[in-house]
Amino acid sequence: MSARPDIFTARRYASSIFDAVGRMTAYHRGVKRQGYSDTETDVLEYLASTGQSLGMEAEYDRAGNLWLTVPGADRSLPALVTGSHADSVPEGGNFDGLAGIIAGLVLAYSWHRRGYVPARDFRVLCLRCEENAFFGRAYVGSSGMLGLLTQDDLLLRHRTEDTTLGEAISACGFDSQLLTCGKPLIDISKIAAFIELHIEQGPVLDQESEIRTGIVTGIRGSVLHKHIVCRGETAHGGAVDYEYRRDAFMASAVLAAEMEKHWTKWLEDGEDLVYTTGVAFTGENAAYSAVPGEFTFSADIRSLSAETRDRFHELLLAEAERIGREHRVEFLIDQPVYMVPTPTTDDVRRRLLQAAERANVPVRELPSGAGHDAAVIASAGIPTGMIFVANQNGSHNPFEDMQMPDFLRGCAVLAQTIEDWDAESV
Repeated sequence: MSARPDIFTARRYASSIFDAVGRMTAYHRGVKRQGYSDTETDVLEYLASTGQSLGMEAEYDRAGNLWLTVPGADRSLPALVTGSHADSVPEGGNFDGLAGIIAGLVLAYSWHRRGYVPARDFRVLCLRCEENAFFGRAYVGSSGMLGLLTQDDLLLRHRTEDTTLGEAISACGFDSQLLTCGKPLIDISKIAAFIELHIEQGPVLDQESEIRTGIVTGIRGSVLHKHIVCRGETAHGGAVDYEYRRDAFMASAVLAAEMEKHWTKWLEDGEDLVYTTGVAFTGENAAYSAVPGEFTFSADIRSLSAETRDRFHELLLAEAERIGREHRVEFLIDQPVYMVPTPTTDDVRRRLLQAAERANVPVRELPSGAGHDAAVIASAGIPTGMIFVANQNGSHNPFEDMQMPDFLRGCAVLAQTIEDWDAESV
């Protein structure tokens, strides 16, 4: 039983917000909240009015992110900030991102009922356009408020519509050019820490019966190849014997099998590593009776260690060269896209662990394999932590099924952390 019954009494309140946003953004079996769209704007306006009903101040930064603030007793102190992203992938689940925003509103609701005034400002950050599903650029809202977008980012085209990211930002009433200035558009000295609550997008916590809350140790860095093209020779499947074939698919399959063998060996040796081929397809002239002359696939390598990530990447390149020679094909490998590993801040993680113990919420430490706005914010030097909440059926699909008791346990850890930090300030 949690030591924070005040948080658990907010169950109906939290559910009502989830339900309202879910209805506003329903799309086929799930939800659709495209970054920098009218739908995302409507969601932010609803969240602003919800916060204002609790006495929170509402304002937008120059990247269009919404900040909701519970004024503190001493407003000169740097604020404690929580939050996450308001957007979703197409036909996504209703909890990815939104849970981190509603967690902040749950705290404000609990305090409003108790008459509690925090020692310093408590702010809920509702970020825009974290997902890369529509424009191919992730973390746009958080990167934009830090001035980290590029001109090339603004020129990225929507995957199905005739518009660019820059045009979408401008259509929402914000100057997209400001977001490429190379310096923060917010005063980061006024942020004491940022804590993001998020559903776990993997199965670890959901396999547990007791420990269903996680404290994140870090966000894995990645190296991504979107297009590795294996070129062989198209041939008649019935007329060309094995020794004469230059089979692009078979060579790619051998490479995939070899990398899986290496991956399992590295895991046995204690390395933190995940490896994924998420996209794969044969060429335009593919046929049931044809030896594939071209096969294209992706490769995504992630680790908490940049050194592990880079060594495995080098192994992928070496294996592609070796297997290409053996199968008389050529692997044409595109330029990699890198994301650096981001550890959470030791002090913030320590506070979260202590607060969980005080709130009587059992937790385990674990890495995040998915990327989050928290990594971008941490890269600006802001102390950062993350709380994971158990979630059924994975994520980025309409079947996300976070349970309210699990969500409220995460909220209890967040509330205890903020209030303990407040006690130090007093």
